[in-house]
Amino acid sequence: MLTRKQHELIRFIQTRLEESGVSPSFEEMKEALDLKSKSGVHRLISALEERGFIRRLPNRARALEVLKQPEDVTTGKTTTRAAANSNTALTALKPAAATSRPEPANDVIEIPLHGRIAAGVPIEALESQSTLPVPAALLGPGEHYALEVSGDSMIEAGILDGDFALIRRTSTARDGEIVVALVRGEEATLKYLRHEKGMVRLDPANSAYEPQIYRDGEVEVQGKLAGLLRRYH
Repeated sequence: MLTRKQHELIRFIQTRLEESGVSPSFEEMKEALDLKSKSGVHRLISALEERGFIRRLPNRARALEVLKQPEDVTTGKTTTRAAANSNTALTALKPAAATSRPEPANDVIEIPLHGRIAAGVPIEALESQSTLPVPAALLGPGEHYALEVSGDSMIEAGILDGDFALIRRTSTARDGEIVVALVRGEEATLKYLRHEKGMVRLDPANSAYEPQIYRDGEVEVQGKLAGLLRRYH
C-alpha cells in the first residue's frame, strides 16, 4: 500500500506525462502536493522508486517514467491541484510519444547538513539545523544528508578538506565502501570499511595515516558516501 502523498504524486506525474510527455519539476510537484520543501518530494520519489512504481531515466535531471500504477486506484476526487479537474483515476499507462524528450531542469533539493566529519582522526559529529542545496540528479534513492569534510586522510580517494560529503543513510555496508562510521557512540569519521578477524578496520586513503582498528561492537555504520560537492574560491 502506498501512502496518500505517494498515491497523489504518482497520479500527478502520470497525468503530466500524458499531457505533455515531460516530467513535472520538483517545484511543480511540491506545489501540487502542498509540500513545504523539495526534500519532501525527493523522499516520495525515492520511496516510489524503491517500490518499483517509477524510475529515473539516466543522464537527465528531469526525467521520470511511471512503470506501474497502484492496484488500489479508484475513481473519485483527486487531491492534487493539478489533477482537480480529472473525473476518473488513471488505470492504464499511456507511454509518451517516442519523439518527446524531457528537457533538463536544474532541480535542487535541501538535505540536512550535520556539521563536520573527520577524514583524519575522529571528531565529534555535530548535529545542526542547517541544510545544503544539492542538485537532485546527484542523489539516488533513499534518504540523504551532508557532512563537511575536515582533514586530509581521504585525499587519495579524491576527498579533500572542505568538501561536502553526500551520505545515503544506511546501517549496513560492504567491505571496501566509504562509510560514515560512528566510533564508540561518540565520534564519527569517513573511512573505507573493512572487517578482519572479528574486528572492524577503518582505512584511510592517505599513506601518511594508519588504519584504525576497533572491536565489532565499537563501530556503527551511519551511512555510505553517495557523492561530493566542492566549492572553488
